[in-house]
Amino acid sequence: MTPPLSAPQLPLSVFRFHFSVERPIQLPPYPGSAWRGAFGAALKKTVCIVKNTPCGDCLLKHSCAYSYLFETPPPGDAQKMRKYTAAPHPFVLQLPEDTRDDSAYALQTVVFGHGQRFFPYVVHALKTAGEQGLGAKRQAFLLDHIEQLSLTAPPTLIYQHGKLEPLTPPAPPGIPAMPPRIRLTIHTPMRIKQDSKNLNGAHFRFAAFFGNLLRRISMLTYFHTDTPLETDFAGLVQKARTVEFSKNNLNWYDWTRYSSRQQTEMQLGGVIGTLELDLEGLDDFWPYLWLGQWTHAGKATSMGMGRYSIESADGHAGDG
Repeated sequence: MTPPLSAPQLPLSVFRFHFSVERPIQLPPYPGSAWRGAFGAALKKTVCIVKNTPCGDCLLKHSCAYSYLFETPPPGDAQKMRKYTAAPHPFVLQLPEDTRDDSAYALQTVVFGHGQRFFPYVVHALKTAGEQGLGAKRQAFLLDHIEQLSLTAPPTLIYQHGKLEPLTPPAPPGIPAMPPRIRLTIHTPMRIKQDSKNLNGAHFRFAAFFGNLLRRISMLTYFHTDTPLETDFAGLVQKARTVEFSKNNLNWYDWTRYSSRQQTEMQLGGVIGTLELDLEGLDDFWPYLWLGQWTHAGKATSMGMGRYSIESADGHAGDG
């Protein structure tokens, strides 16, 4: 029997930003784009000292917090993604699903690897974005405190009253024992293409999903950590083609966002719903599936798309 492949190592940290609001929350149906846009605008205004220069042409692009977080140019000596102008961003936003509390709003950010060195900039930018207001009515979100979450201990208060405490270094999520069967719930639109076409529920296959997840985790480890993923990529992809979900209950969720960069509205839908998968003989895939709860999968992950969670057949929930 071939021994299991080594598990991917992607150090990360999860932070929960607690905002207070003064009136019932009124945000777009999917507010990830609004949060990401406001966050990016506030960050660029804070750190950019070379005005009216595209980030790609700026001498500071490899040392600037905005460039690293939002443009993410590959280093000049990068051996991967040399044909691309940007690497995967070192963060994702995770938005609350329940906003019925009219006095509070909790926004999570997952920061990967070296991205944590810019976390003070993230705090300042999200605080500023919230104060300036989001949505059509520019609703204000006032930052109250921030917690750093742990998989093994209670949350730690790291920010309050304008003071940021020392952070726990990023660490790879522990991989629990593999259950015999899982239910995978896609909470935010997952947009994955195959043969230049977006996959709807009827055509959503394990091979396309896992291939996307494998590439994403590989790129994140390559550009944002000191431990690039080394594995049998071709073998995993080939084996993934033999795997099928045992149940598929996905629907297409479409939404429109306005791109300030392209000065136009864009359709950016994806699938949401549940999938079930029998894991017998799939030990090599399990670490990636588990880790994907933090990385998300598909397009526009930095604005929260492609988020999913895992629970086993006995209903034990994952931690993503």
